[in-house]
Amino acid sequence: MDKKRREIWNKSGGKCWYCGCDLPVKGWHADHFKPIRRNWWENTCLNPENENEENKVPTCPSCNIQKGSLNVEQFRAKIAGFINSLNQYHTQYAVAKRYGLIQETNKQVEFWFERTNKEAECFVSSTGN
Repeated sequence: MDKKRREIWNKSGGKCWYCGCDLPVKGWHADHFKPIRRNWWENTCLNPENENEENKVPTCPSCNIQKGSLNVEQFRAKIAGFINSLNQYHTQYAVAKRYGLIQETNKQVEFWFERTNKEAECFVSSTGN
């Protein structure tokens, strides 16, 4: 692992910034915490100020792909909406729920970096605030 990737990985000690799963040494993603929103057709970036190493956090592939170019609050809302989608469109989920195999908790989406207070540690200290 090169030095830049190692520094990103070390921000969480090898945990996904969002879900908290253990990251392998190879195969994890570096997400832009504040999205950069690429425009692939024009080869531009809509938020170039966010294209820096300090803004990158380690993530598992599934969290990074689900987050895409969303900000943290949009990502939180997307995850919270999964239950509604499962209830409306997936009969297997509804059957499993009816048989008591699934319990919905109405728990608020809380990210790993929030539970561990890593956002303040990484981003406030890197900006000098």
